[in-house]
Amino acid sequence: MRIHIMNLQDGDRLTADTFSDAGLHILGKGTVIRSEDIALLMQHRVDYVEIELREEGITEAEFFAASLKHASESNSADHKEQRPEEEMKSQFLQTVHNYQNAFLEALTVGKFNATMVDDALQPMVEGLDDQKDVVHLLMMLERDDVNNYTHSIQVGLLSFYIASWLGYSQKECYKISRGGYLHDIGKCKVSLRIRNKTEPLTAEEQLELQRHTIYGHEIIKNSMTDEVTALVALQHHEREDGSGYPMQIGKGEIHPYTQIVSVADIYIGMRSGKHGASNPNLINNLRDIYAMGFGKLNEKVVQALMQHLLPNFIGKQVLLSNGEKGVIVMNNASDIFKPLIRVESEQYRDLSKERTLSINELLI
Repeated sequence: MRIHIMNLQDGDRLTADTFSDAGLHILGKGTVIRSEDIALLMQHRVDYVEIELREEGITEAEFFAASLKHASESNSADHKEQRPEEEMKSQFLQTVHNYQNAFLEALTVGKFNATMVDDALQPMVEGLDDQKDVVHLLMMLERDDVNNYTHSIQVGLLSFYIASWLGYSQKECYKISRGGYLHDIGKCKVSLRIRNKTEPLTAEEQLELQRHTIYGHEIIKNSMTDEVTALVALQHHEREDGSGYPMQIGKGEIHPYTQIVSVADIYIGMRSGKHGASNPNLINNLRDIYAMGFGKLNEKVVQALMQHLLPNFIGKQVLLSNGEKGVIVMNNASDIFKPLIRVESEQYRDLSKERTLSINELLI
C-alpha cells in the first residue's frame, strides 16, 4: 500500500526500505511508524512510503487529506455557491494541516517556517469578522477527535475574539491569535507516550509534560523574531495567584497577551474534558471560567468572555437534564448561568428557580 507520509499514523508498518533522493537509507523494512519517524521522513523530503494494508477505517490524517482535496475541488468548481460556514470549515482543515506540518518540523529541526504559519493563519483570522456568533463558530469547528492541532487553532481563534473585545488593534489581535495558535508547539518535544496517556501521569511524567512551555519558548525564538509570541508559550500555564508553572510567577509578571491566551486555552480545553471540567458544556464551562476569574485568571479577560459569549446563547437549542428540549429565550440577571428556557410544550423553565434542572447539552 503506497501512501503519502502525511497520511501515516502511529502503528503503520513499512513493507520496504525507505531511501532519500540522495540514496540515503532512512527507515528499514518492518519499521513500526511513530511520529518521530514521520518527522525524519519530512526532514529528508521523502513523500511516499510502502506500508502494510490497514484493516481499520480512515485515519485522522487521511480525513484531513480527503477534506482538503474536496475543499480545493469545491472551491474551484463552484466557489460562489459555497456557504460561509463551509468556507470556514475548509479553511479550518487547511490550517490544521499547516499546524501539523509546523509541529513535525519543530520536532525534527527545533524550529518551523514562520512564513508558512502566517500564510495559513492570516486567511483564517481575516474571516472571523464575518462570524459574529462566536458560540456557533466554536461549536461548528468542534471535532470528536480533539488533538493538539485542532485545540491550538481553536485557542488562536478565541484569543483573537477576546483581544478584539478588549479593544486591541487589528494588528495586535492577530499577534495574540498567533500566540494562541502556537502556545502548545513545545509539546512536539514531549514523549508521544506521555502526550497520549489516558491514565493519570506520574509525578515525573507531569514534570516532563510541563516542560512543553520551555520547549515552546525555545522553538518559537528559533523560528521568528516575535519574542512576545515566545513569551506566551512560556507563560500560558502561569496563574495570577502564583500556582502555575514553569516559574510560578504572579499577577504583575504575566504578559497581557498571555492573560488572554490562558483564558482561551482553558475554555477550549474544557470542551474536551481537560482542565478538570466535569461536564464539557459551554454554559457550565463559562461558569467554571468565571470562578477562576477571582484569583487565578485575569478578571478583565474573563469578564470580556462572559459579556460577549452569554448573549450568543439566546436562541440556541438545549437539552435539559430532565430530557426536555428547548430554546434559551433570556439570560437571568440574578443568575447569568441559569437562563429562561422555552421547552417544546411551549412552557417555560426558569432555571434560576427550578434549581434541580440544568442544561445537559447545547445543540448546534
